[in-house]
Amino acid sequence: MKELIEELKVKLIEQLNLEEIEPDEIDEKESLFGDGLGLDSIDALEIIVLLEKEYGLKIEKPEDGKSIMFSVETLAKFITENRA
Repeated sequence: MKELIEELKVKLIEQLNLEEIEPDEIDEKESLFGDGLGLDSIDALEIIVLLEKEYGLKIEKPEDGKSIMFSVETLAKFITENRA
């Protein structure tokens, strides 16, 4: 899980063009949106694309998106639980 978390941090920085942020600056438990990393709804769409492209996963129920994409840790948990 730790390796996946580190991998996700790098992929998020690349996908969201967060060049000013280093992977070790992202707290895996911190919120990705709002007061945390400060991502917005466009970034959420980019994360959905990343999940589909890199991991072959879709968020089936839109209402689950907020909890799945809360933090790097919750994303990693979703990937681990749903990867074939």
